[in-house]
Amino acid sequence: MTELAGKSALVTGAGVGIGRAIAQKFAREGARVLVVDLNEQSALETASSITEAGGVAEVFLADVSDESRVKAMVGCALETFGGLDIACNSAAVSRGSGPIHEFSREVFDQTLELCLTNTFLCMKYEIEAMLTMGGGSIVNISSNASLRGQPYNTAYAAAKSGVNLLTKSSAAEYGHKGIRINAVSPGVIRTPGVERYFEEQPKIAEGLKQAALMRRLGEPEEIAEAVSFLASDRASFITGQLLSVDGGSAVK
Repeated sequence: MTELAGKSALVTGAGVGIGRAIAQKFAREGARVLVVDLNEQSALETASSITEAGGVAEVFLADVSDESRVKAMVGCALETFGGLDIACNSAAVSRGSGPIHEFSREVFDQTLELCLTNTFLCMKYEIEAMLTMGGGSIVNISSNASLRGQPYNTAYAAAKSGVNLLTKSSAAEYGHKGIRINAVSPGVIRTPGVERYFEEQPKIAEGLKQAALMRRLGEPEEIAEAVSFLASDRASFITGQLLSVDGGSAVK
């Protein structure tokens, strides 16, 4: 018996990287997974990897900063799987980097929308669905950029800091109603986007590897393990928590 057997789940940003690893892990643990992404090809690749391994997955295409699509996304999960037990909000896009005095209002607002507001919108409809079922588990994906700030990445760090308090405040609201809400804060993880960045900036790559006490990058599957634990009944007395999965970089 796998720990998520019989559960219905959705994962946003599930087309690549951390989101894909989480969707695959949920499926390996027995959950039926709604793979949500903006990119159709990536979403289909994730879903195919799940079904080829014997799991159950459906695809839903959505920009989760669009409230109407978020509402439809949760509706799809309810219609397809008969309920929603687990949600992982992983989708996030940073629109810019550089000194804050050079940021345009447009870029700053876009980053907040695509990293914080989208998480709020997802939670709004996920919680609504879970209330009708008597409970559930939500795991948001934050970032270690939110813990101490990150120079030249201020908008993203601020947005993810907002995700942390959105998680804690919402957990306080719904804990007595059977909904657990936690967040995972990844360090530097070997995703396709990070790999491309390292190819362009090899000196920065080595510095980031050394930032972790373990002197290596994390793997998407290591984030997925933490998310799966928090989503499962093994974490039944855990809510309102931020778990750093970062090789110890947050304690340096």
